[in-house]
Formats: sequence, C-alpha cells, structure tokens
Amino acid sequence: MGDFFTDMSTLHIVFWITALIGSTIFLVLFVLSLLGADSDAEMDTDTEIGMDDGIGIQFFTFKNAMAFFTLFGWTGIACLDNGFSAGVSTTIAFMAGIAMMTLMSFLFLWISKLAESGTLRIENAVGNIGEVYLSIGANRSRIGKISIDVQGSKRELSALSDEKEYLKQGEVIRVTAVVSGEILLIERLTKKKIESNLTEDNLTK
Repeated sequence: MGDFFTDMSTLHIVFWITALIGSTIFLVLFVLSLLGADSDAEMDTDTEIGMDDGIGIQFFTFKNAMAFFTLFGWTGIACLDNGFSAGVSTTIAFMAGIAMMTLMSFLFLWISKLAESGTLRIENAVGNIGEVYLSIGANRSRIGKISIDVQGSKRELSALSDEKEYLKQGEVIRVTAVVSGEILLIERLTKKKIESNLTEDNLTK
C-alpha cells in the first residue's frame, strides 16, 4: 500500500483515503438500511426538510456524509488522473459530493415511504364500511372483530359498539371512530343507512 501512494501528491492521497474509507462505510450502511436496520437512529442530526405527508428529507445524516466522502474521493481521483489542477479537482469533487448527498436524501425518503405505506394507520379505517367477523357485544360489553378494507387490503380488526343489541357475524357495519390503540368503534348499518351512504358517495363523485 505504501508503494501505491509513493508517486502521488498529498491531495491525491487524501482523495484515495477518503474514497476507500467512505465507500466501505457507505456500502455497509446502505445494506443495513435495505435490511431494515436504522443505523441513523443515534448518529443522524435533526436537520431535515419537511414534506406534506409528514416524512422529512434527512440531508445532514451519517449515511449522507459517507455518500459525500465516497463520491468526493472518487471524483477527485478521476479529475487528478485526467490532468485537472488541484483547485479544479477539489471544486468538482465537492460539487459531486453534494449532488450525491441530495440524491441519497431522496433515495432514503423513497425507502421510508415504502415502509410507511405498509404500516397500518388505524385512523384510515374511520368511515369505511365492512362486516362483523366475530360478534360484538352491545353497549361496549365485549370486543369483537370486523373485516374491513383499509389501505387497499382486507384486515380483521378489533371493534366495540354502542348499539343496544349485539352485532352478529356478517352484519354490515361502518367505522365511526378509534376508541383507543387499535380498537375501533362501529355502528350497525341498516338498509336505510346503506342507501344514504351510497347516495352521499354518488354526490361526492
């Protein structure tokens, strides 16, 4: 390794060391992220750009710093090898590193959104229509289960009811609220209520 660096300038050596260390750490962090391990939990700063959906773009993170050093180093090496001056090489390498940080910020945002889309948000069930899966006691006397479409998939969720009579399996219901945790409050849908609900849906369309 010493012979490899013998004929290099100090800047060239700095680029090589930065590229090798940055690449090694970045690849490890990237693989861990794909496997679901959040290595940024203790190392990331709080700097992020907020998005409308509540998920932030994390820019100044440990992963992004390693991405910066990786591209900074390899770009600097390429520039020096192609005869660019030290100043020009450093400037181009720095710009490439910033571009890499930006790209990685959006990549990890995309990965976060994929994970988020698969997580059940119980409040999304409110207003949806389903049916009783396991009978539910009257006046919140017993928790039962309902079968309902939430976030594009069929789910069996725990539910209570304020109805004066218990709800039998197969009865049509509508979710009115979240009681606590993942327990839903539901109401029995009579034929009249179902027709009214269909009419409201048609008007909104």
